[in-house]
Amino acid sequence: MAQMAHRGKALYTVFWAASSLFLSLSLSGCIMAPPKPGSKISDVLKVAELKESSKNSQESPQSQSKEPSKSDGKPAPGLSELPADPGPFKLIVDKEGREFWQARGELGKFGGTLRLSSFGDGPKTFNAWDASDVESHGIGLMQFDSLVDIDPWTGKTTPKLCKEVTVSPDGKVVTFKLRKGLLWSDGKPITADDIVFTFDKLVKDNWGEGSNRDTISIPSDYPTIAKVDDLTATFTFKKPFSPLLLNLNALMLAPKHVMEPVTKKGKAAFRPFWNINCDPKTIVGSGPFILSSYIPSQRVEFRRNPNYHMVDSQGRRLPYLDKIVISIVKEQPQMILKFLGKEVDLLDIRSVRGMDAAVLRNKEKELGFTLRNLGPDDGTVFLMFNMNQRKNPKTGKYYVDPIKQEWFNSTKFRWAVSHAIDRNSVVNNILRSVGFPLSTCQTTASAYHNSELKPIECDLEKSKALLKEDGFVLKNNELFDKKGNRVEFDLMTNAGNTIRDAVCIHIKEQLRQLGIKVNYQPVEFNAMLNRTHTSLDWQAIMLGLSGSRLEPYSGANIWKSDGRMHEFDQRTGDENGNIKVTDARPWELEIDKCLDQAAGSYDEKVRTENYRKAETLAYENQPFIYIYSGALLTAASNKIGNYKPTPLGTYYTPKGTMHNLEEIYLKEGQ
Repeated sequence: MAQMAHRGKALYTVFWAASSLFLSLSLSGCIMAPPKPGSKISDVLKVAELKESSKNSQESPQSQSKEPSKSDGKPAPGLSELPADPGPFKLIVDKEGREFWQARGELGKFGGTLRLSSFGDGPKTFNAWDASDVESHGIGLMQFDSLVDIDPWTGKTTPKLCKEVTVSPDGKVVTFKLRKGLLWSDGKPITADDIVFTFDKLVKDNWGEGSNRDTISIPSDYPTIAKVDDLTATFTFKKPFSPLLLNLNALMLAPKHVMEPVTKKGKAAFRPFWNINCDPKTIVGSGPFILSSYIPSQRVEFRRNPNYHMVDSQGRRLPYLDKIVISIVKEQPQMILKFLGKEVDLLDIRSVRGMDAAVLRNKEKELGFTLRNLGPDDGTVFLMFNMNQRKNPKTGKYYVDPIKQEWFNSTKFRWAVSHAIDRNSVVNNILRSVGFPLSTCQTTASAYHNSELKPIECDLEKSKALLKEDGFVLKNNELFDKKGNRVEFDLMTNAGNTIRDAVCIHIKEQLRQLGIKVNYQPVEFNAMLNRTHTSLDWQAIMLGLSGSRLEPYSGANIWKSDGRMHEFDQRTGDENGNIKVTDARPWELEIDKCLDQAAGSYDEKVRTENYRKAETLAYENQPFIYIYSGALLTAASNKIGNYKPTPLGTYYTPKGTMHNLEEIYLKEGQ
């Protein structure tokens, strides 16, 4: 319900997300089932079919726009042709008995530096198990591999560090068997001890970012993790938990021999470990690239991991590239300028805005790059109010002014605000028609999206009627509540994002027509996260969250009432990070129930019914007021070899659409 195919848990997005109205890519009606009990994940998974919407098909309400495009120049590209499915990975065994997955791309050239870019202030941490933002987690995915992955062509779960994964006939026991000869970047062996440490210590006991636990279990049934032998471990549940494998790819394996000594010092020592001030030489990973240097707010550099566990078709150990360098810029437009100046080789997802697409289309041949449209994004952008009604135990004061609490907790007030937002205008005029109006928590990219939910139209008269029903009174173009309080609140979003800035100004102007005063101020991203995550001192925010095409339970950290990113009413945890909920609203409890029932079944009918019911409950109660969703637009230099982006092979940036990062190479050898 909030998560990219496929990433495992919802995280904050800093970038703007674009969506194309010209062609749509849909998973609706093509449900990607979890592996059936009694199966190996390489045998019987259903394939999620990608279907291009035909002109005669019925479009989702969210993909319709009533206004013509107002973009200049050439339109954004139509849906790009997907590269052919290369088939499954082959297991290669060398003369020493070591097992490697063989890459599926063309033979490449070794050497060279791939140049990327990001905007903002750079990563927040290099500790992948403490990452709550997209960039930090994406960097983690470059440095650390997971037990399993999602095949970028089929949507099937496929082994990564593992050789095979099996699900018991009753669906309660999942067995992971590692490949032989796997090594960490420091040369130490990767074993089942690392599996047990990662999942029975770091994840289970909420070390770092506690929401890791939310997406691979329900609170009452965290699996028992057990070592069988040096290469084998089991996860045993009391009841079946169907989302496990589809969510597990975002949880990276941790090196026990490096991190266990840190955990023995306590949680106060864990969070600063591998922070942005760490010595890069101390980082030990299993991914294709390892951090080599970081200059804050300027540049992040990675070196090739010589111990990486994949080979090309000639048996040569990957990756091909020597280095990856990510330059950090303050403002999003600077990324486009760097790319057009050939200082950057790839603009990945959420880097290309609607206003940029037309410019890039006109420069493709001249500058030697290709602009691709991979279809609708699964991420969402929304407005939310702080519905917290509790007191800060440290100060004894309410987190939110009780006067505003009453407004924010009124469903009619939230619906009035929702009807005041002109989503079509946002898409056509701000996003330059490169976007989808969004009314629900799942976009058209989701396999479980409930297309029966009607789009929310802009209707100021309906907004005024709802406010009147709720006791609000309009006097001299100023709105007052039934107790005579002027309706006014503070709104913020992350600074440096020109699209979100423009949308916030739109919201401010629309609500002014209802007599509501909005005090809008962009805020530095880290400061904003501190307010939503820690101090809980905020009133209204416009944010973006990543999404999931295949498994709505990956948003459990957002939607469960005890979720660690339940932002519209964040509940704080105890000293161990555990959250106990005593004041959940009835509809919150019903969403909890729906998610748990879906997760506890391998029956797709049960899963679909519950996920769509949860989406309906979210729609009816509007805790998040959804505004738009994006498309996966990328612009890549033609000198990048083996760049084969697919909608299902998209991760957190900077890995982004480079699902096969280890086999990316530079055709010019530079």
